[in-house]
Amino acid sequence: MSLRDFGLLALVCLVWASNNIVSKYVVSHLGSPPLFYATARFAVVAIATLPWLLPMPRPRLRLITVALLMGGGNFALIFMGLKYATPSSVAVVSQLGVPITTLLSVMMLGETIHWRRALGIALTFAGVVAVMWSSAGLSASVGLVYVIASAVASSLGAVMMKQIEGVKPLQFQAWVGFASVWPLMLLSLVFEPGALQAGAAAGWPFLAAALYSGLVVSVGAHTGYYFLIGRYEANLISPLTLMTPLATIALGVAIFADPFGVRMAAGSGLALTGVLIIALRRNQVMPLLLAIRNRAQ
Repeated sequence: MSLRDFGLLALVCLVWASNNIVSKYVVSHLGSPPLFYATARFAVVAIATLPWLLPMPRPRLRLITVALLMGGGNFALIFMGLKYATPSSVAVVSQLGVPITTLLSVMMLGETIHWRRALGIALTFAGVVAVMWSSAGLSASVGLVYVIASAVASSLGAVMMKQIEGVKPLQFQAWVGFASVWPLMLLSLVFEPGALQAGAAAGWPFLAAALYSGLVVSVGAHTGYYFLIGRYEANLISPLTLMTPLATIALGVAIFADPFGVRMAAGSGLALTGVLIIALRRNQVMPLLLAIRNRAQ
């Protein structure tokens, strides 16, 4: 990989990592309701990618289902998780998406798992358990339960996406934005009364965060990632995207003073080692899953 392309990948990973920090600030410190923030984000994505919306790829029902799983469902759950959990813990627990995708690939696509990927799956789960462990035993905060649900949604969407052919990245982004904004808007109206007033009270920082998340993170970084996937083997690109959770942890500690003791360090190390082992093995959906998982961070 050339130095220029490595620099582009590092920038993409840093942008993805910064989104966790920005989103945490919006939903926790600005007090913006998570579903409303997700609605604003996908409204930005839908408007920015509108020229790529038509013609609609087929099969249409599967496309909409995948868009909802990997878009509105995934991001809304991540934002809800960030309201109650630290960016560092979210970055680690969200790595569950990688082994879950691998297991779903076996069930739905007929892939096989050999002992190395089985070891990676075990290490990832062990690392996440270590992060969630407390003196009282294994426990998950409300925020981390949302993050686990997000990992399941994005994993299922990634596997189903493999069964759709001929959809270009920006075209897929257009349908993710368009399909997600309407149900998120409805859910926000029902479950987040006063959300519009809260967003207005947050002012320009809320608007800036939505624009950054929609344009820079979803459209810009996503396009850069797929440019690199087109030039290099996925087995080279995918492991390097682990810069994203590492950067998220570092930013969380530096900006929000996230606790990072021995248990968190050991759990992070185990989980990321497991993901690295899985990513180094050939997998049909790993590049797509890593893109979605990182973009959510």
